[in-house]
Amino acid sequence: MANIVQFENVGLRYGNGPETLSDISFALAPGSFYFLTGASGAGKTSLLRLLYLSQRPSRGIIRLFGEDAVTMPRGRLPGFRRRIGVVFQDFRLVPHLSAADNVALPLRIAGMPEAEIADPVSEMLAWVGLADQADAKPETLSGGEQQRVAIARAVIARPEMLVADEPTGNVDPEMADRLLLLFDSLNRLGTTVVVATHDIQLMQRVSGAQMMRLVKGRLQDPTGTLRHPPAREPA
Repeated sequence: MANIVQFENVGLRYGNGPETLSDISFALAPGSFYFLTGASGAGKTSLLRLLYLSQRPSRGIIRLFGEDAVTMPRGRLPGFRRRIGVVFQDFRLVPHLSAADNVALPLRIAGMPEAEIADPVSEMLAWVGLADQADAKPETLSGGEQQRVAIARAVIARPEMLVADEPTGNVDPEMADRLLLLFDSLNRLGTTVVVATHDIQLMQRVSGAQMMRLVKGRLQDPTGTLRHPPAREPA
């Protein structure tokens, strides 16, 4: 089966500065689950931007879903992006829309009939613990609540690929486990998942997940399979 993502000798620089990413090469198989890790400033967010097509590389080849993403006409990018769910570190919720309407956005953009939207949105808000906040505007929600709305919006349409930048950074450990279970369930349905995180313990909770590690803009130790921790003995 063809890879869903292929990077070959990709470099990225902003303006005339030094390269933020250098000689990045890797491939992601459909239905795989990857954690992207590295110290602050290593280039994780920049690599994710290349994955969800908000940034073009300075050099190299990027293929997504079997097509050349570097030379793709800009008019085709919106349709391509709809195949990718994104959880941004700064949430990027639409401020004048309620939590429910923010979550419903991908379904409406995809053309789902309005009568079929309410139930999946309600179910998703309940899953992330916000069933009672459906009508709330983003400004009235805490950072953790906004993060959960952003995650619900990213996964509701079952994208072919999910890209998440520190998705559990603003939630408590119990909710982090619940969100990780959501990502794992989506992955089991066939979605390729890439999660950027500093949390080593979080990475150990997905059996069969693999890790990519960035060090000063270069990829190190690619595709090292993470070992699933042994079950705890009952107290």
